[in-house]
Amino acid sequence: MRGDRVEILVDTGTGVRDFEITATQNGRRVEVSTGRGITEVTEVTRSGRPVRTARFMSARVVAVVEHPASSRAAPPA
Repeated sequence: MRGDRVEILVDTGTGVRDFEITATQNGRRVEVSTGRGITEVTEVTRSGRPVRTARFMSARVVAVVEHPASSRAAPPA
């Protein structure tokens, strides 16, 4: 959903650097996957085609923070 955002904090050896991937258009979402020592964050279209991808060494990743898009639905009563 447009507005989905994932922040990745990575240890660079001299400090921690912040990276951010955001779903830029309607119908796109951001997916996070981890495997074989790699953390991958991908912006994906509705059909599942990747638009852009960021890859990080899992050993260097300090935190992955997912921020879902705010929904405009009324809060539950």
